[in-house]
Amino acid sequence: MKTIPCRPPLFLFLQRKAHTWAGALLTETQKAHAHALQLGTSDAFFHARQLFDETPDLSVVSATSIIGSFARQHHHEEAIYLFSRMLLLNVRPNEFTFGTVIHSSTALGDLNIGKQLHACATKIGLHSNVFVGSAMLDLYAKLSITQDAKRAFEDTQKPNVVSYTTLIYAYLKKEKLEEALKLFQVMPERNVVSWNAMIGGYSQTGHNEEAVNLFIEMLRNGLVPNHSTFPCAIIAAANIAALGMGRSFHACAVKFLGKLDVFIGNSLISFYAKCGSMEDSLLVFNKIEERNIVSWNAVICGYAQNGKGEEAISFFERMRLSSCKPNSVTLLGLLWACNHAGLVDQGYCYFNQARIEDPSILKPEHYACMVDLLSRSGCFGEAQEFISNLP
Repeated sequence: MKTIPCRPPLFLFLQRKAHTWAGALLTETQKAHAHALQLGTSDAFFHARQLFDETPDLSVVSATSIIGSFARQHHHEEAIYLFSRMLLLNVRPNEFTFGTVIHSSTALGDLNIGKQLHACATKIGLHSNVFVGSAMLDLYAKLSITQDAKRAFEDTQKPNVVSYTTLIYAYLKKEKLEEALKLFQVMPERNVVSWNAMIGGYSQTGHNEEAVNLFIEMLRNGLVPNHSTFPCAIIAAANIAALGMGRSFHACAVKFLGKLDVFIGNSLISFYAKCGSMEDSLLVFNKIEERNIVSWNAVICGYAQNGKGEEAISFFERMRLSSCKPNSVTLLGLLWACNHAGLVDQGYCYFNQARIEDPSILKPEHYACMVDLLSRSGCFGEAQEFISNLP
């Protein structure tokens, strides 16, 4: 973490200062200076502070613009420091200033700063502003402080779809599915992001039938799913082995999106593999234009899970000819494949090759798989020796 020189005791100062601001915003001056400031250089922070200190009648718009420039370039500590300078200069923050620095405290994962910003906004009457309220909601949701997120939502006047969706995310993160569903059902307006949050939340917590049903309900409500919707729905269908349903989702994705991206493609590869249809899994793999390691691993692991060890090994050899580098999941899939096919020597070969070429990919599950491979093949002496030589 970067050290910022001469940082004032910001948040002791915040609460003393909040009640002193006049209601009217200061005159907008020196706006051009804020836009002209070139950031990213070693002396950018020095110039920003100098601009704050030397500009007569520094306006809230100019100050917020400078602070926002640092925040957008991920210089969050500098943004918060400049906010404290703004307070020292008696420049009253507006809702956009608070939204920016609350975002910075969220990026830093600093709940203490966020709470004191919340208190400061409350004292000057901006906590109920939807922009400030949504920023606070986002902070508490991402830091898993559900009760504070709920209070921030309740304090917000006229919460919008972002406010509702952020609190839904907070509930889902804590697996409070009933609360999430109740809030979802009373939303005055739902968009595709809201539906995605619910479908993804159910899918990730193992409530796969509910996720599938929500996806169907989304379609019935006339919403068009996007690239983020389909992977969650397809994975949910895979987890309940609903082959017919998954095929429908596949057709739906082609209809709405045309070209399938790698994320939807990978979810379909895994879906068909889990449902035992390796032919369809391979067809999807061959249609994906941009494949990644997940694509290759999904096919290798699919063959292994379906007891097709030799096909998995053959596919791995095809992977070797590509530019894709194997990882720990690849090795685990290969060891599973060798286990199912009883290919002890081949399994030993892959394991030892990984130990020599890239030992960092070896995990406890790889050692366990090797012991299982040897034991299933009746090589109990070798299994005992392997265990005794474990690192």
